Amino acid sequence: MPDTTTAAPGGRKRLVSGPGLLLVWLYGVMVVGALSRSAYQISTEFDRAPLAYSLSGAAALVYAFITYSLVRGGETARRAALFCCAAELAGVLAVGTWTLVRPEAFPDATVWSDFGMGYLFIPVILPITGMLWLRAKR
Repeated sequence: MPDTTTAAPGGRKRLVSGPGLLLVWLYGVMVVGALSRSAYQISTEFDRAPLAYSLSGAAALVYAFITYSLVRGGETARRAALFCCAAELAGVLAVGTWTLVRPEAFPDATVWSDFGMGYLFIPVILPITGMLWLRAKR
């Protein structure tokens, strides 16, 4: 009988075993939060803060891709998720700094504003945790 804890369908190495399952769950929650927030804001009040709402939409897409990559498994997906986690962290740090230095540029908050303070700092903690997990799953 094959070991299903280390292999996904197609012989790919699973990335969602153990603590990775919590990581996928958290990314899934962030997809729902960022996507629903940005979809509502873009569809109802886009002219009020187009940059902020577009950045929230971009964050949702990054979260969705990372979630998909983690669930898909395999070395290619692991590398793609690792790259996206690094890009996500860079985005959180850039937008977080930008919202502190030039708050007038953001009349409304984004998912990554103030380093994710509105989301309990999960947006800054999650990519670091994700990169550590993905490096360990090499």
